[in-house]
Amino acid sequence: MESSHFDFVIVGGGSAGCALAHRLSADPARRVLVLEAGRVDAWWDVLIHMPAAFSFPLGNRFYDWCYRSEPEAHMANREIHHARGKLLGGSSSINGMIFQRGNPADYDRWAQRKGVEGWSYADCLPYFKRMESCDAGDDAHRGREGPLHLERGLARGALFDAFFDAALQAGYAHTDDVNGYRQEGFARFDRNVRRGMRWSAARAYLHPVRRRSNLEVRCHAFATRILFEGRRAIGVEYRRGRRTERVYADEVICSGGAINSPQLLQVSGVGPAALLREHGIDVVQDLPGVGENLQDHYYVRTFWKCNQPITLNDDMMSLWRQAKIGLQYLLFKRGPLTVSAGYAAAFVRTRPELTRPDAQLYFINFSTAKRGGHLHPFSGFTCSVSQLQVESRGWVRLRDSDPISPPAILYNYLATENDQRMMVEGLKFARRLVNTPPLAGYVVSEEHPGPRVQSDADWLAFCREAGDTVFHPTSTCRMGADERSVVDPRLRVRGLEALRVVDASAMPDLVSAHINACVLMMADKASDIIRGRAPLPAAEV
Repeated sequence: MESSHFDFVIVGGGSAGCALAHRLSADPARRVLVLEAGRVDAWWDVLIHMPAAFSFPLGNRFYDWCYRSEPEAHMANREIHHARGKLLGGSSSINGMIFQRGNPADYDRWAQRKGVEGWSYADCLPYFKRMESCDAGDDAHRGREGPLHLERGLARGALFDAFFDAALQAGYAHTDDVNGYRQEGFARFDRNVRRGMRWSAARAYLHPVRRRSNLEVRCHAFATRILFEGRRAIGVEYRRGRRTERVYADEVICSGGAINSPQLLQVSGVGPAALLREHGIDVVQDLPGVGENLQDHYYVRTFWKCNQPITLNDDMMSLWRQAKIGLQYLLFKRGPLTVSAGYAAAFVRTRPELTRPDAQLYFINFSTAKRGGHLHPFSGFTCSVSQLQVESRGWVRLRDSDPISPPAILYNYLATENDQRMMVEGLKFARRLVNTPPLAGYVVSEEHPGPRVQSDADWLAFCREAGDTVFHPTSTCRMGADERSVVDPRLRVRGLEALRVVDASAMPDLVSAHINACVLMMADKASDIIRGRAPLPAAEV
């Protein structure tokens, strides 16, 4: 279906773009084009389809755009690598496959703001349910027939039993489903894995409908600017190899994510007027919020030496165990190679006066010196902490007028006293938990950070030196009604026609969880908004 005009052009074949393409092309009268700057997610590529290989694409330019932040002033001036998927499915094709919706209070907080009406948890829950096929949880909160298949994570064995028992000793309960009626507590992760294979947004939404005659996907198509007639978006210019091509549409939808969507808007003349003029770009619409308000979850790992050979480290130190694991996966798609980035989770409050969890713990039965690195040559496990509600704000800004140049990115992690305090308290909680029986009975020593870290000042210094991103950038084209907002509740770019942003950049602020589930929900809900359909009835929650 080669054509130069479509009803919808979706810029970006990541999570939001795949979900939009699936839903919008369901109407055979609408012609839909997806422009993806990366490549096809080839069926034979084990590094993107085998869950345990998730760390290998990170930092590999074949799979990853490999963005880097500016020196982060509150992180010892370190530049932080930020992975973004360079293929269909976007970051859902290289992420850790952890599926979390967030706390219902996140969405209710959104809906209390002017300009974010219709995005409460009750409004969003029907779309969470519509998009998923989940065997766990109860029918009031979980979906059974959606395109996104979910499995409950493999958190079994002596170490995980000890982790959950230690939680009870520390006064925390088990929660049956962190995506159900209660997020707070200790539980196994949900993950987007099906029959031992990653179930990315491309696998779930795009590939099942690729043969629709009204849907076209063009890969290696790097969008360079949005075309306008006056204030109306009429198409997209993009590079494909050495050629520059144009395509026209009744409506353009930016779904490039929290880094690429604001960059594309800015290079097209939509954004802070002073920044655009600085780079010689004609201003189509002065929107000061484009690229501002960047948020991300901060993440710090601690790892521990175990006194029994029951960790994945031990499996990988034995050639016999490696062979057994490989055969398990090859023949049955089972075993340790089906694991994702997290096994067991805890959503906890670091201070009793808080009304909801502000920290997430991750517990995994292996350890590495650095994320994505080789496993340690000893029995080891990891307990990590990330912040849920983030006060610090950063930005995404053009470096120059070349749309191919990566933008300047600053996250501004740990910029506020509250963010610093939460991370310190979360890490102190993790240490107490691991030193609580029965988990303490498996510990030889705390290897990282070790006994040198004792005071709050020590912990904060450790956070600055050892912290990293969880790859959850959001809110750079945020929804709202104030002068710093970029899109309205219908995800239309303010002051312009026929242009929307549907991706993580449109989130009013960061949700208290991994963001992929939220992005897919937003795209699913946006598809009804765009088609003029009545929203699914708000649920009783």
